Amino acid sequence: MSPTVARGFSINSCRLTSVLVILLLLTACAGAPKSRYAERSREASQPRVVAYALSLRGAPYRYGGESPASGFDCSGFVRHVYARQGILLPRSAQQMARRLPTVGTHEMRPGDLLFFDLDGRYSHVGIYVGGEGFVHAPSRRTGRVIRSRLDLRYWREHFSGVRRPRMRSAAW
Repeated sequence: MSPTVARGFSINSCRLTSVLVILLLLTACAGAPKSRYAERSREASQPRVVAYALSLRGAPYRYGGESPASGFDCSGFVRHVYARQGILLPRSAQQMARRLPTVGTHEMRPGDLLFFDLDGRYSHVGIYVGGEGFVHAPSRRTGRVIRSRLDLRYWREHFSGVRRPRMRSAAW
């Protein structure tokens, strides 16, 4: 006969229950899907993109430019920032908008690309940094890479969409 506990459970059944509970807890901890880890890895690179983009504020504007030393235009700036992360993007804002996956505005994350229609097409691009901010090389008039606010009337009126570069290198 097995010894019993006050409520009628045997000590052996208490041990068995304890072992089962521990096994269930361990199984639940180990059962996280691998794709979730991969998603976190991709997201972890977003802050590096944003940090590097913000570090280039003040770099000169130059139409057709793709380097901090000689200057950037909008797409040259975005292309340069992502190239530093090993991600090759198309050269123009219009090509980027056509080839990159669309993201809903409610799903925007830092590092996503914001597109603007300034002359009837995707003609301007910047990098979303969170909140209402984005960093970009707007024009000769501004003369440099700056951080702007998406909630300003001008940018809000010309805003045309969000795209998310894949966190893998791709040749265009």
